[in-house]
Amino acid sequence: MHIRHWPAAERPREKLLTRGASALSDAELLAIFLGSGLRGRDAVQTARELLQGHGPLRALLERSPAALADLPGLGPARACQLSAALELGQRYLAAALERGQALTDPAAAGRYFAQRLRHRRCEVFAVLFLDTRHRALAFEELSTGTVDSAEVHPREVVRKALGHNAVAVIVGHNHPSGNPEPSAADRAITERLRQALALVDIRLLDHFVIGDGPPLSLAARGWL
Repeated sequence: MHIRHWPAAERPREKLLTRGASALSDAELLAIFLGSGLRGRDAVQTARELLQGHGPLRALLERSPAALADLPGLGPARACQLSAALELGQRYLAAALERGQALTDPAAAGRYFAQRLRHRRCEVFAVLFLDTRHRALAFEELSTGTVDSAEVHPREVVRKALGHNAVAVIVGHNHPSGNPEPSAADRAITERLRQALALVDIRLLDHFVIGDGPPLSLAARGWL
């Protein structure tokens, strides 16, 4: 049965309009981009097969546009649409931090770190520099390491913070394994960073660890 013959409440587009995008499954969201399915299949079924064979969603969307274009049911046009949608999402989160508004929701910073670092195959350590009103001044990746470590130098973080005239920073790094649980080394470097920055009157507001699922905040754990 074609999607147009489904009950209205079950069609992906109608469901999105009435209940919001968060009500849709991964397959239903992907089906909206596909528009139509492979021969003999509707868009939702085709999307499910894509996720089963080449997913989950994160793995699928981390493919290059050229790699996406080679998958059944996509092709160059749809691959470009998916890649563009992902980039739009990343720029939307970046704009929330770059438009001059004070950062009042710490979770927004965590989501931004997740968008910038989650897809990286090696550990990357990055810093968000903030002014007196906690508005974003700059975001920099300061270290790229191996699949399970990235070297962090507190002196370099302090130097960069002073260069941006920052009064506060938020740091973050990814765990390519997908497990966001902080290691003993993560906790140790967080304390070293806090102490080094405090010597020049700069506050370390949080340290996010990015894996699968929501970003993990060391401040929320009471470790800052």
